[in-house]
Amino acid sequence: MPTPLHAPSPGDAPHIPADTDDAGWPDAPGDTALTIHVPEADPLVRTPARAHVTVLYPFLPLSRVTGETDEALRGLFSAVPAFTLTFGELCRWPGVLYLAPSPADPLRALTKALRQRWPEAVPYRGIFGAEGLDPHLTLASGAGTDDIPDAGFRPHLPLRAPVTEVRLIVSDGAGTPWRDVRGYALGTA
Repeated sequence: MPTPLHAPSPGDAPHIPADTDDAGWPDAPGDTALTIHVPEADPLVRTPARAHVTVLYPFLPLSRVTGETDEALRGLFSAVPAFTLTFGELCRWPGVLYLAPSPADPLRALTKALRQRWPEAVPYRGIFGAEGLDPHLTLASGAGTDDIPDAGFRPHLPLRAPVTEVRLIVSDGAGTPWRDVRGYALGTA
């Protein structure tokens, strides 16, 4: 990737446009994302979603995920060796509490490879610029998040999570839970 993914500093925190839903995103039926589930962090998450790191959101609408797309995704992910992430750093943007993964480079490389193959899949619809956000695992977001004390999370850190697959998930529209479509194993090539 020509420039690293951009993590907003407190001075240039993410700006959420007015046309987003209550969860903060303008999800439409059929929107997909490629994510890594992190079950080790599920007990810490204070949102309706399970613990995950987004690799690319949105990906292609589900209606455009064909057999050819599925095969291309299998090939792309199978060529990437499995890796382990450590979540030891509790971070904040205004209205967002998250864990920063380390190392982040394998996640950036996955996003870069997907963007090269599907350039029309712009991270976060370009809301945070063409490169999107730094990889992160959201623990809480929205009203009241800035008041959540760190103390309830710190004793559980660091978390180590093996990454062996990337999940394709789909939304049925704003306010509905995302659901799994399929998984793509890493390192099988």
